[in-house]
Amino acid sequence: MTAALRRPEPAGSGFGLEAAVQLLTEVPAPWVQELGLLVETVEAGRPPGAADDWQPGARLRLPFSRTICRDGGAIASQALMALADTAMMVACAAAWNGYRPMTPVDQTAHFLRPASFDLIADARVIRIGRSTTFGRVLMLGATDRRPVGMMSGAYTIV
Repeated sequence: MTAALRRPEPAGSGFGLEAAVQLLTEVPAPWVQELGLLVETVEAGRPPGAADDWQPGARLRLPFSRTICRDGGAIASQALMALADTAMMVACAAAWNGYRPMTPVDQTAHFLRPASFDLIADARVIRIGRSTTFGRVLMLGATDRRPVGMMSGAYTIV
């Protein structure tokens, strides 16, 4: 796996960047790890000055590679879904202050335009229930920040 971005974490910060990087080496399937996803940010707690509608979450980067493309050179939908699902896994762990074994019970994706460049997945937890957590992921071009796709999902703790 490609080394993920690392920044020091404040003491007592709970689930943060280091924990997210470790999670990516332990939980996803080997073929997902081979995508080389990078953790850019983790927000487990409300940052100072956050908007009223702030939600816990994480941002992951998918580096572009021809090996994840389909005919025509666009990133395959399977890679986009793996990006979104993995970003939600990290966002849920941030919201729960630690990873819990989970599985999706519903995922709906909309692919808005083809991508042949690095992507950013901004995953946010919308609601945490007793056994089900709901979230959304916006996939953006890393450079132009224009939307490439979006996914909403529900995850249950197993």
